[in-house]
This record gives sequence, C-alpha cells and structure tokens, in this order.
Amino acid sequence: MTQHAERKPIRVLLVDDEPAIRKTFRFCLEDAGYEVLSAATLDEAKVLLEQQVFQLCFLDLRLGNDSGLSLLPLLQANAPWVRTVIITAHSSVDSAVKAMRAGAHDYLVKPCGPEQLLHAAATQSEAAKLRSRVDELERDIGADHVVKSFGESPAMQRVIEQAKHVAGTDASVLVLGASGTGKNVLARAIHHWSPRAEHAFATVNCPSLSADLLERELFGHKRGAFTGAHESSLGRVNQADGGTLFLDEIGEFPLAMQPKLLRFIQDKEYERLGDPVTRTADVRIIAATNRDLSAMVKLGEFREDLLYRLNVITLTMPSLAERRDDIPVFANVFLREFHQRYQCPAEQFHDDALQALQDYRWPGNIRELRNVIERAAITCPQTAIAAHHLHLGEQTQENTLPRAGDNVSLAELEKAHILAVVNSSATVEAAAKQLGIDASTLYRKRKQFEQSGQVKN
Repeated sequence: MTQHAERKPIRVLLVDDEPAIRKTFRFCLEDAGYEVLSAATLDEAKVLLEQQVFQLCFLDLRLGNDSGLSLLPLLQANAPWVRTVIITAHSSVDSAVKAMRAGAHDYLVKPCGPEQLLHAAATQSEAAKLRSRVDELERDIGADHVVKSFGESPAMQRVIEQAKHVAGTDASVLVLGASGTGKNVLARAIHHWSPRAEHAFATVNCPSLSADLLERELFGHKRGAFTGAHESSLGRVNQADGGTLFLDEIGEFPLAMQPKLLRFIQDKEYERLGDPVTRTADVRIIAATNRDLSAMVKLGEFREDLLYRLNVITLTMPSLAERRDDIPVFANVFLREFHQRYQCPAEQFHDDALQALQDYRWPGNIRELRNVIERAAITCPQTAIAAHHLHLGEQTQENTLPRAGDNVSLAELEKAHILAVVNSSATVEAAAKQLGIDASTLYRKRKQFEQSGQVKN
C-alpha cells in the first residue's frame, strides 16, 4: 500500500533588502532544517508567494523606500496560515508593535543573534503545529460526525469501510452515485481519515464553470493574462498542495480541458494561465459523478486514459431507497436541526409520517429528504409531524414503491424492484449485476417499460 510521503520541512519566506542579513539568516535556518527562500524586494516576495506555499515569514519592516507592512494584507488574504515575524531596528519598535496589531505574530530587533532567530522560528513553528493539531482534532470530531451522519445501514457501512481502507493511500478515488447521495461528504471524510488531513481540501465544481473559467479556477492565472486579470491567482491546485483536490461532477469536465487535467494527474505538473513557468503540486485526487463515464468514453465525450487515472479506486454511494432503515434516523436528525434553527413547534414524527417517508422512493435522495423535512418543520403547527404535513401528495403515487402484500401484481413488483435498482445504480452494468441479469436483458426490460408508458425516458 502506497503511503503518503513524509512530512515536508517547514518552508520560510525571508524578506530583507540587506544581502548580509539574508545570507546569515538563511544559513542559520537551513542549518536547523528549515527550507528557506529569500527576497530583497516586495515584488520578489509577491512572486515567491504566488509560486510557493510557506509556513513562516521573516519580514523586514523597511525595504528601501517601501514598507514591509504592505505585504501583510496580501499574506492575510492569500495565506492566512503563515506565521509572520517582523524584523526591525531599535528605532522602529513602535512600528513593529503596530505590525503585530495588523496581523504579525512576533518581532525581532536588529542586530539579533542566531539564538534569537532560531528561538523565534521554533516558537512560531510550534504555534503553527498547535494550530494544525487543533484543526486536526476538529476534523477528527467532524469525521466521527460524518460517519454517524451516513447512517448505519449495511450498504453504507460497507462503503465507509472501503473508504477508510483507501484513505491511507494516495490512490485516486472515483465516487459514483446519484445526485443527493452525499458523494461530496464521503470525499471530505476520506480526506479527514487520510495522512493529508492537516492540509487543504479544495473543491472544484465542474458544471458551474466554462472551460476558460475552469482552467483559471484549477491552475490559476498570472496578472494581465486576460482582460480584467488585475491580480494573479494561485488556483485550487496550489491551494490543495499537500492535501486533496475534489473534482465534483467530473463527468461535466470539458473535453478540451481533459488533456491538461490528465497531465497534472500523471506528472503533478501544470502551468498557470498566461505564465510559461511549469509548477508542481503534491495533490491527491478525488472525483465524483452521477454519470456513466464508461458510456461517455464510448461516445467520445470523455477520455479513456483520464478515466483510468481517476478510477484507481471506485466507491459507489447507495441511494436512499437502498437504505430505508436509515430514513427515520436522517429524518429525526434533520428535524432536530430545523426545530432549533427556526424555533418551530414540531419536534417529532407521528408513525404515519415515518411510514410515508419510508414508502417514498426518494429520487432526490438525502437532499430531497432534507428539503421535505425542512418544509414540514416550518409549516407544521403541532409538536408532531403527521403524514399530511409532508406534502408528498401526488409525488407519492409516482415515487412510492409497492411492497409485498400490497394489492399489486407480480409484474408490478418486478418492475418496481428493477426501476429502484436502476435509479440507485451508477451504471446500467452495475444495476444488471446487482439484479443478477445481463445488461442486454436489463436494456430490453427498460425498453418495455418505456413503450408501455411505465417509465419516463
């Protein structure tokens, strides 16, 4: 099993216009195990901040005619995690204190010896590690909450076991499932359980962006690369360096952009728009889709080599129809949330409401269930929600599954079962496998349902 690489050394940005200071500080810090990049001017510092991710910054208060303080807003906006130490002369201590009020974390008075420098570096490194540890504990709590929020059905627990098993690797993961099943939540959980959890989890929502916007969002752009590009952008890949990049609805990723994504996944290399410099990023890829990517490959709508790179590990989220025992659990969790948020009377369900919820097919899955409970919580004037408060109404006839014992024929039961499996499966092939029939038989049965008007195209 391929484990995540060992933790990288702490990267320091050293900004000072005196060559002797830069040389001395750099030697001391590198000898202590830090990775150091230095800049003599604000412009050089800004370029380095666009190219690299830093944990510490030693910033001279005076840089020729410029003030080092002008770099603080940029650090706070684009890299708020960076611990900044101001370097100042005796006469500028008051300015250093003002800098700390503006967001710096400490200051050193020149001239300072190696012991003072290394003490400041160690103190800020420990502070950064403590912040990371707090974040990690919060993520652990969040991950435990995520597991509970998935419910306890066997179908979901199998997916969670698989997800935890692969979380410790750097293998790409493709999460399949219908809309509203919680694919993005599972992706976050995998990140929480992984060795990369202390680093960023960055999301790119593929359907919401055109090809041009998607390239900028993913890889970033240089200032002046296009009309209106007044500032450079680092991009999601840079943000996710050391962590996880989640590509939501990868089936909508533009075909013209797929070679660039493939190259990045293969070589970890990319260029920002308008900038010829080749950069690298250590990123774990998780993608999700509700589409049949294999069918898209056959139609020429998705690259086969990209699919192979994405689906090293494939996890399939079960539909809510496959997890009916979890429906009362989810419903009560949502109701408690909305009861507290809206201070509404409703705080429990009548038995007929729970039965109606379990009988409904839930084509929109958990997202639809949440919406129904929110509406019922707001509109119900009593302390207990009854079936009629759910307003499933006419939808129920179309979306409620018949069950054994109902006054229905065997053919209707077969049709209901087949359609439920098809609607909850990522591909027709997967549905056929679950039903124990071959794909051609399943295609034929679906065609019969369509011709008889029993199912919508």
